[in-house]
Amino acid sequence: MNRKKIGYSAFFLTALLLTVVLLSGLTSCNQGKSEESAAEPAKGPIVVASKIDTEGALLGNMILQLLEQNGFETVNQVQFGTTDVIRKAIRAGEIDIYPEYTGNAAFFHSDAENQVWKDPEAAWKRAGELDREAYNLVWLSPAPANNTWAIALRQDLAEEEKIVSLDDFSAYVNSGGRIKLACSEEFASRQGALPSFEEAYGFHLEKDQLLILSGGNTATTEKAAAEQTDGVNAAMAYGTDGALATLGLVVLEDSRNVQHVYQPAPLVRGEVMEQYPEIADILNPVFSSLDLSTLQTLNSRIAVMGEAAQDVAGNYLTENNFLE
Repeated sequence: MNRKKIGYSAFFLTALLLTVVLLSGLTSCNQGKSEESAAEPAKGPIVVASKIDTEGALLGNMILQLLEQNGFETVNQVQFGTTDVIRKAIRAGEIDIYPEYTGNAAFFHSDAENQVWKDPEAAWKRAGELDREAYNLVWLSPAPANNTWAIALRQDLAEEEKIVSLDDFSAYVNSGGRIKLACSEEFASRQGALPSFEEAYGFHLEKDQLLILSGGNTATTEKAAAEQTDGVNAAMAYGTDGALATLGLVVLEDSRNVQHVYQPAPLVRGEVMEQYPEIADILNPVFSSLDLSTLQTLNSRIAVMGEAAQDVAGNYLTENNFLE
């Protein structure tokens, strides 16, 4: 027999065996990867939204970045719309999570007369009970900061007329003092906002005393007062706004406690929480760290210093070891 043929046959047989072994190994490897993928399915997508104001952008970006770091696929809908728009969207399942304020639940459920809304802990619990039962929405832990609606006045006018409180403001308006207030349509018309101040303190602002601006961004209303746009000398404001002192504005004291407590907290669709309960563990520690001073500082960096909301959010999370 030809030895060369025998050599070739042995060579081809060895090569064939090696190929079979390699293919078998690749198959096992791929099977292992498939089993691993099956064991760890992709998380999401989670549609993250926020309202269109400064703090909404800040908190929405925090939620977005935290979920992404923890392996969630996300859809960015930060600065989605006004309170009414975003509320309808989460109830319809168009978005999955956004930062809301506990006091707003009083108006969502026609429960505004209930005194529970003036107590932080009780208000949060009440909001959770009402939304869970009616719409299967879950309130996660709130920030320890009250971002209640307020009226801010130019500091020069406040000092000249000795206006410190809303009682003083009412007396000034009713005596014919010139006031023009910059605000959103929501603030002007919603029962829990300007109308509640007017009713409690006994004053009324006519349409020509209001400058209605689109959206609910207090950075815009406060800037209008600071620059006296169209004669504006007062502005819709929030308790956690960081631009007030810089712009020369002062918040008028609500001595009658007209406003509810408005603590920001993530509001999540129940179906999403049932599928991904770890979201609470991811977000709760962060929101618990956001006290009034912290939010004012972060909001100021966006509204006054002009930093991008996503950068301010990311820097805070990184500096406080919430992001790697």
